[in-house]
Parts: sequence; C-alpha cells; structure tokens
Amino acid sequence: MRDPARISLSRSGRERLWGKPLARILLAEDDESLRRFLAAALVKAGHIVADFGDGAEAHDCLKSHEFDLLLTDIVMPGMDGIELAKRAAEHDAALKIMFITGFAAVALHPSSQAPKQAKVLSKPFHLREIVQEVDRMIAA
Repeated sequence: MRDPARISLSRSGRERLWGKPLARILLAEDDESLRRFLAAALVKAGHIVADFGDGAEAHDCLKSHEFDLLLTDIVMPGMDGIELAKRAAEHDAALKIMFITGFAAVALHPSSQAPKQAKVLSKPFHLREIVQEVDRMIAA
C-alpha cells in the first residue's frame, strides 16, 4: 500500500507529460502482484497512482484526496469494487470509473447498481491495453 500522505493529489492546474494530461488514479485491487504491475505501468505512463489492496482503504483515501480516475477490481474482500464505485461517485460526480474484472457480467448487470458511466475492462488484459484505456478515459 502506498502512503497517500506522500502523494501530491491536488487538482490545481493540470500538469502535462509528453503532451498528455497527467491523471491522479486511485487503484483498488486485492491481487498484490497485479496491483504492483498496474501501478508501475501507470506510473511509467506518467500518471500519479495511489494503490490499495481493498475497497475500504481506497475509500478512506478518497475521502481526503482528489482523483481523476478510480480503477478498481470488482471482487475484493470487505468493500467490493461496485460499492467503492458507488460511494466514490456520490463523493465526486466528475470522477471517472473503470472496473477491471474477470466478472464483467456482474458489473454490467442492472441489479449491480454500478455507476452507469463506468467502463469495464475484462481480465485478462495486457498492461498496454489498460494504459491506453486509462489515457482514453482521461482525455474524454
């Protein structure tokens, strides 16, 4: 887990790297190795990432920091990704949300009450693919 206090996450001014805006990304993924790979790929692409192994810790960070994108797994112990996304959307309606999951049908099912604007990326995926999807969402 990254200490969010060491990460500057203010929304004042959009920094740019190689002509693209940097994003402040909140990553919630319970698979530690996948979380580390995702965080490293997104940082390498020029984004600022705060990563957590469960939804409750990510939600706590969300309450005290501002983000451009929530990138979350759906199935996690404790607070799952859908509940995290619902709370995040209530907290910040402008927050973009992307689910990464092996259970896409769960996120897409109307009874899940997942935020309607959320993007779903099914596992398995290539790291390059997720970086491209993040860049598209941030640019939109």
